[in-house]
Amino acid sequence: MFWSNFAPFTDIQISFKISSMNEELLKDLNNEQKEAVTLEEGPALIVAGAGTGKTTVITKRIGWLIETGKAKPEEILAVTFTDKAAQEMEERVDRLLPYSYLNLEISTFHAFCDKILREHGIEIGLSTDFKVLSGTDGWLLVRENLDKFNLDYYRPLGNPTKFIHALIKHFGRAKDEEVWPEDYLKYVQELKLNKDASPEDGDVENEVKRLEEVAGAYHVYQKLLLDNNSLDFGDLINYALRLFRQRPKILEYHRRRYKYILVDEFQDTNWAQYELIKLLAAPKNNVMVVADDDQSIYKFRGASVSNVLEFKKDYPQAKEIMLVNNYRSPQNLLDLTYKFIRLNDPNRLEYQLAHGSTGSPLKTKLSKRLIAPHSEPAVIEHVAAKTDIEEARNVVEKIIELQEKKRLTWDDFAILVRANNSAEPFLAELERRGVPYQFIASRGLYAKPIVLDILAYLRLLDNYHESASLYRVLNLPCLNFSPGEIVEMTHLSRVKSWSLYETLKKTAGDAKTRSELLEKIEFLLDRVDKHSIIAKEKNVGVVVYAFLEDLGYLKHVIRAISEKSQADALNYLNQFYKKIEHFERQSPDKSLRTFIKRMDLIIEAGDEGGLETDIEAGPETVKVLTVHGAKGLEFSYIFVVNLVDRRFPTIERKEQIELPKPLIKEIIPEGDIHLEEERRLFYVACTRAKKGLFLTSAEDYGGARKKKPSRFLSEIGFVKEEPSAEKKKGAREAFEERMKEKPPAREKAEKQPFVIPSEFSFSQFKALETCPWQYRFAHVLKIPVKGRASFSFGKSVHAALQKFFQLILEQANKTQTELFNGSQKSNPAATPSLDELLKFYEQSWIDEWYESKERQNEYKENGKKMLKEFYEADKENWPRVRYIERGFKWKISDPDSGEIYPITGKIDRIDVLPDGSFEIIDYKTGKPADAKKGIDKNQLLLYQKAAQEILKKPVSKLTYYYLENASKISFTGNEKDFQKLEEEILEQIGQIKKGGFAPAPDPFKCRYCDFKEICEFREL
Repeated sequence: MFWSNFAPFTDIQISFKISSMNEELLKDLNNEQKEAVTLEEGPALIVAGAGTGKTTVITKRIGWLIETGKAKPEEILAVTFTDKAAQEMEERVDRLLPYSYLNLEISTFHAFCDKILREHGIEIGLSTDFKVLSGTDGWLLVRENLDKFNLDYYRPLGNPTKFIHALIKHFGRAKDEEVWPEDYLKYVQELKLNKDASPEDGDVENEVKRLEEVAGAYHVYQKLLLDNNSLDFGDLINYALRLFRQRPKILEYHRRRYKYILVDEFQDTNWAQYELIKLLAAPKNNVMVVADDDQSIYKFRGASVSNVLEFKKDYPQAKEIMLVNNYRSPQNLLDLTYKFIRLNDPNRLEYQLAHGSTGSPLKTKLSKRLIAPHSEPAVIEHVAAKTDIEEARNVVEKIIELQEKKRLTWDDFAILVRANNSAEPFLAELERRGVPYQFIASRGLYAKPIVLDILAYLRLLDNYHESASLYRVLNLPCLNFSPGEIVEMTHLSRVKSWSLYETLKKTAGDAKTRSELLEKIEFLLDRVDKHSIIAKEKNVGVVVYAFLEDLGYLKHVIRAISEKSQADALNYLNQFYKKIEHFERQSPDKSLRTFIKRMDLIIEAGDEGGLETDIEAGPETVKVLTVHGAKGLEFSYIFVVNLVDRRFPTIERKEQIELPKPLIKEIIPEGDIHLEEERRLFYVACTRAKKGLFLTSAEDYGGARKKKPSRFLSEIGFVKEEPSAEKKKGAREAFEERMKEKPPAREKAEKQPFVIPSEFSFSQFKALETCPWQYRFAHVLKIPVKGRASFSFGKSVHAALQKFFQLILEQANKTQTELFNGSQKSNPAATPSLDELLKFYEQSWIDEWYESKERQNEYKENGKKMLKEFYEADKENWPRVRYIERGFKWKISDPDSGEIYPITGKIDRIDVLPDGSFEIIDYKTGKPADAKKGIDKNQLLLYQKAAQEILKKPVSKLTYYYLENASKISFTGNEKDFQKLEEEILEQIGQIKKGGFAPAPDPFKCRYCDFKEICEFREL
């Protein structure tokens, strides 16, 4: 940083200031901190426990090195793990140094290497104007060039993009270990030549083939990056290493340039990053690393002590300093958490230093037991609840009680969740009680209402008949359409089979249209026409601004009900506009259409949009954030919530594609590394507290079974408490009580008029089960949806099979008629040929909604393959088909009310079995679900119940026929199944009648939902 408005100091002034500042720098430090700050030269390992002032040590050491003349500001390199940490460190150093300086290199590893490569990358053949790709950018690059990858194992036909994320992550892991594509290919070749070196388990030949596919994909990926003048984050480190190794003069230049190197959060650095530090530090090795393995929550596979142990091997004479004086938490809390984290032994630095890898004691024994100067003990409680709603209520009630009793600010409190999607009950309760809060999430920008509004309008301009997007636009408050008017137009759209845009145009041209409604429609259509012209001529950023200004949207935001709503909306708007500006810088085509395509791919990639939050900004608020997000922060009172099994600790999710062990250079610990990782995360959560720690749990989170308390509660010394009698209410009772007190704001959106369906179907029940909010969009509002390639494909195959079996039925009936007429010329029914089946397929092919001609051809060829296999499987013994695409309406009676509800459906095929009973077949164009997940039997159970009552014949077999691999799954329902089915159906009908359409977002379900583009509750 260069402060040009500061006049330079004279040598006398600097000498005087150095003398006085040196005393000021060291004044408040304890002995260990002072020793670390004033180390003269050589390598040093600083083990800094939670709350021991490690950032203070690093920043004051930088100040001390400068003040004592050991180094100029530009001769110090300080690297840390995140941009936020680097920014905080730089700000603190700025405050320490009263005079201006030319440059101080405080940055992340990636930012530092980016700078090096832009300066010298040309020396190894790199363009210096390269683009740095994020994980999502890498996904998009592979997605757009998928045909260039020779994938088989990792490209399932039904979902060819399924493993892109896994592959990208795998390549990143390889780069963490500084494994280049040629290294990977060499390893695979050695496996092929030397079977003894192959993995011990599984089919060796298939494993080698799989690894060969991965290595080849890694090579193609790296070539794509270079061909597109791009690097990913792993490349920044590895190409910097290559630069330094291949160009010794450049390495020597930077060694002279940086006399002292400091590394923060050293426990979380990877192999390649550590190699970079060693290269730069040699030969003087003036490198200081600051680490705490107990707070390692980002390291690969729990290798929290790997780099620290390697550091001790590489620098056996390194000075070791343990910071144990904690300035945050009381002693009872520190002792409790220390006892807890020691359960991770022997995979902890303290244990390793005491015993060594061989079990023999080492020379140095360091204790990591933290010491607190506080005399007053911390409040540490476990609060058990019956339901998640009660848990949230207990937490907020305790916050209010403490805030009033102890005269604290809302900033003194934080609620820590294991995952963002666990925060909702606490946010709702804070809102209900009127407690100001701030939800600090690292992602979710693309689901913010203002961003969804902008995207909906852009999609409308790109395609007038995008009814889902137009529906969201109609609901914009700035347009003033009433709920009744919107329902009226969506109903007319459905009845007339018009798109919503057509409906608006025709309504505007109808002389009977009310003047108030006509004025609103004309206003919107006029803006759409105007902005469509802009979109053809201008960049997407111009279109967005026109939308904000011309529709009065920005004015509405500025006039928001509360300052918080206004501030949040403008913050999200600014962040999204930065995304647009980034797109306009990167893309040759800056048009609206290209931007929309880009956003569709980004969302398909699962990118929710990164969020930047300034925790210090704004009014006093209770902070709600993840444990990961709380790293480095502290609060007077901490609430660690949802402490139940499978939530905290979570279930282990192993890497989809693991890096072969011979390629891993780091020391990987043995034991339950996932559990140890979760322990460290829990340790981080607990050690954020300065005065009080509350651990909460509940029995009921909405599932079928009660949740077990987290093992961490017993490990930390708590016994599960029984809720008091007055708290023993069920989830439904608690919810109803809460609704009586004050309904959540979002419930208002559900109270639009709707008509109870006159009949029901399995697809309705399925939508309701998947997500009631999805049901609302599809079956209450009846918003038209765009097609999908999978739908077009499925309909094509179904239609071909329907025509094929219809021909079989016709021929069989013809033969039977001839026999009854006594014709002597009749022959047995001739089965249609395979060519006829494929001809039907060609006739039935729907060429809509495929993303490209290539993908359409791929689907089409797969369909031919399916039908050929289907034909070959049954050609020698075709079934006796009785019905094809048989529609039905079955009625179910509610025994309590006496009401009767019609259920409609259509059965793909009904065959007659040898014993005269029926078999019901339903085609699926995919593969069977994972055996562990099981299948959804309800659809065929419903068909069986209906068929038996309507056709008056027994159904002895129900079959799902999976055409992807020509497999079948068969079963038969019994009275117990039917009773359960009817109970579920009646319960769902009751829910529909009551209008119970509360959103139930789920990452997997939301990804495939037709309404994800307009739903603000989605999780992707």
